[in-house]
Amino acid sequence: MSTNQYPAKPRPGDRVAVLSPSSGLPGLLPLPHELGLRRLREEFGLEPVEYPTTRKMGSTPRERAADIHAAFADPGIKAVISSIGGDDQITVLPYLDRELLRAHPKPFFGYSDNTNLLVFLENLGIVGYHGGTVMVEMGRPGAIHPLTAASLRAALFTHGAFELTQAEKTSGANGRWEEPGTFETEPEMRSCEGWRWHNADGRRVRGASWGGSLEILAWMLMADREIRPVDSYAGRVLFLETCEEMPPAEEVYRILRNMGERGLLVRFPALLMGRAKNWSFEKPLDAEAGERFREEQRQAVLRALSEYAPDTMAVLDVDLGHTDPQLVIPYGGQIEVDGVGRRIVVTY
Repeated sequence: MSTNQYPAKPRPGDRVAVLSPSSGLPGLLPLPHELGLRRLREEFGLEPVEYPTTRKMGSTPRERAADIHAAFADPGIKAVISSIGGDDQITVLPYLDRELLRAHPKPFFGYSDNTNLLVFLENLGIVGYHGGTVMVEMGRPGAIHPLTAASLRAALFTHGAFELTQAEKTSGANGRWEEPGTFETEPEMRSCEGWRWHNADGRRVRGASWGGSLEILAWMLMADREIRPVDSYAGRVLFLETCEEMPPAEEVYRILRNMGERGLLVRFPALLMGRAKNWSFEKPLDAEAGERFREEQRQAVLRALSEYAPDTMAVLDVDLGHTDPQLVIPYGGQIEVDGVGRRIVVTY
């Protein structure tokens, strides 16, 4: 059983920090950022507070660490929410003050490159939340997806069990954030099948979660940054997802293979694999090609499991990470994967 601490939650009217621990994209693309801030105020009743690097592209790792310290140390800030991800948050970790963050635990929301900070906080015994960025989920054109909103609201404000709900439709093509017209209508959605269960019959697994963005974890493993001895992950629920760069199936397999060679995969009795993002401006796949891309990734995951963790129960195409709708996953918090009832219940 995890001994991680769930930080106190904000209440409507509270102030929350909005940080850019990775990329200062709010400075270049203000439209989704401003929309997300407005929804934080109007739909969630929270007062967002920005920091010096929130809208600053090219800020140094030390500057971003200073914003993280200021937000966590301020007793008037009740949660910390990332604006978006990026690709160099690993360079911020050496500047973080472990004792300061441990002394001022707060709910942190982010995913993608924010996997770095989620892992860092979990190593301090602090439960974080994988999901819910200002620019993407809160700044979604048209409206926040109802499934996203329900999950995010529960993660922000409540303690206790929350059963995840499967999506019937998922993200397709997106509009450009530079164009105001993008935000007048909701994004294209495509029909999708439900979650796919593997090795699930008659089994239930409950444990503390670990994982995040597969590509970011690979970088952390290469840098040997914040990775504990493999035995410390025994009995936990692994969750993984891939990013908007849409890595090919062979790359996904190779990362998982290398995690298997390290002895990691076999430690986890259950895996939740996020529904792969299958459209981008660089790879604008149609519905048929997009489904083929997802199926190739599913087979890559199952191949790695068959070779390195044949007894692990897996649920594929879970609505987590770089997908719409997005379900928030507690990082280091409890997850029950119920193969008998085909249910996933998280503890926020």
